[in-house]
Amino acid sequence: MLMFLRFWIAIKSMISSLISNFHLRSDEWSIVRGGRASSVSGIPDTKKEGRPATTPTSVNYHFTRKCNYKCGFCFHTAKTSFVLPLEVAMKGLTLLKEAGMEKINFSGGEPFLHEKGDFLGRLVQFCKVDLQLPSVSVVSNGSMIKENWFRKYGEHLDILAVSCDSFNEDTNKLIGRTQGRKSHLDNLYRVRDWCRQYKVAFKINSVINTFNIDEDMAEQITQLNPVRWKVFQCLLIFGENAGEDALREAERFVISPEQFQDFLDRHSSVTCLVPESNQKMRDSYLILDEYMRFLDCTGGRKDPSKSILDVGVGEAICFSGFDEKMFLKRGGKYVWSKADMGLEW
Repeated sequence: MLMFLRFWIAIKSMISSLISNFHLRSDEWSIVRGGRASSVSGIPDTKKEGRPATTPTSVNYHFTRKCNYKCGFCFHTAKTSFVLPLEVAMKGLTLLKEAGMEKINFSGGEPFLHEKGDFLGRLVQFCKVDLQLPSVSVVSNGSMIKENWFRKYGEHLDILAVSCDSFNEDTNKLIGRTQGRKSHLDNLYRVRDWCRQYKVAFKINSVINTFNIDEDMAEQITQLNPVRWKVFQCLLIFGENAGEDALREAERFVISPEQFQDFLDRHSSVTCLVPESNQKMRDSYLILDEYMRFLDCTGGRKDPSKSILDVGVGEAICFSGFDEKMFLKRGGKYVWSKADMGLEW
């Protein structure tokens, strides 16, 4: 009996010692959600490592994946048809504003496709009027935009970017930037004119690939006179435009860094040109998908975080893979409010 008591006392002492030396804090617990570690308390891991949490200054919200075009290199394809209810999307945008967002860019898919652009318009108006964001922008292929949209929502939009990869209609058709017999270039010029009429800054995005690498676009870009001409090197993203599960096969569109640089050199006289190589582009964007999950592209694919609607911005952004230094290096922070651009309408 005495031996048993001594044994029991020894066990209790050992347990007490373990408890006293093992102080658990709630922010040190982590679980795996969808295969990715995240903090239960919502405190970002960056703080534990002594680094400041990332501020979502500029966010790209791809609220829909559906599109009426079939661009062969598309890196955000129609893998789902899901779109959040308007009120829920507004809640998420409010969370982003509270976390420090200054600029929101709506993209897709084709953002004017859902509810014929009214869903997009209401989000644009909400962000400018209710959230009072300094900059609200949209990226579109231009084919679904109507003048009535500008009449209703144009005053709330700072920048409208239209994607155009060539000033040759046949080249656009080869790329897949077309729908039926509609002229993509006619749409481009029409939207440019509406932007001027309704006082929206006009921007052009071009993806440089094997089909347009030898084209000289300097004259047309100068004539259109966008506030920015974003020139991207065609990018492969596994699961989107490369690999077994992809809806596109973009390998035939890929160009080398040297070919991309040749294109940039040929257009060095275009002052509004903003180049983005694969290196600059891949990790320098904060991308939200249709579920409001940040997408981490550092591994060459899009790995989603948990939704900001479920875990908050502070936790979700830790799994965005965002490279803030590259964001600044590529010119991600610029004069993005039309009120500050000094444009002559």
